[in-house]
Amino acid sequence: MLTKAQKDELVRQAVEVRNNAYCPYSHYAVGAALLTTDGRIYTGVNVENAVLPLTNCAEQTAIFRAVTDGVKSFAAIAVVTENAGMPCGACRQVMAEFNLEMIVLIADADGRVTRELTVAELLPGAFTPQDLI
Repeated sequence: MLTKAQKDELVRQAVEVRNNAYCPYSHYAVGAALLTTDGRIYTGVNVENAVLPLTNCAEQTAIFRAVTDGVKSFAAIAVVTENAGMPCGACRQVMAEFNLEMIVLIADADGRVTRELTVAELLPGAFTPQDLI
């Protein structure tokens, strides 16, 4: 269970880091803040590319940063966009790889949380590592 203070801090960091997004094509800045089960926070932004399929989403950037540090156990992620947009399908699948019960906080640019749900709720019937067995 996440505390209010943890939720507030995740959203605050996602709002702040969103300013670093590189989105010259879509102009849709996204910030993410990922809470590990040991209490660390990793942030990420979307990074676009002129070859659009090479764009990387904020959620994936935060998760990949954590994995690069050897961390693979996540409790929650806050995702902030101008209008509290939902994670794309690819991001949902990346989150599902690590924890279907991870809490996902969706917030707007002012930090107002509009939704709180789990990855399993975002991606019902997710394909997970257990499906490969």
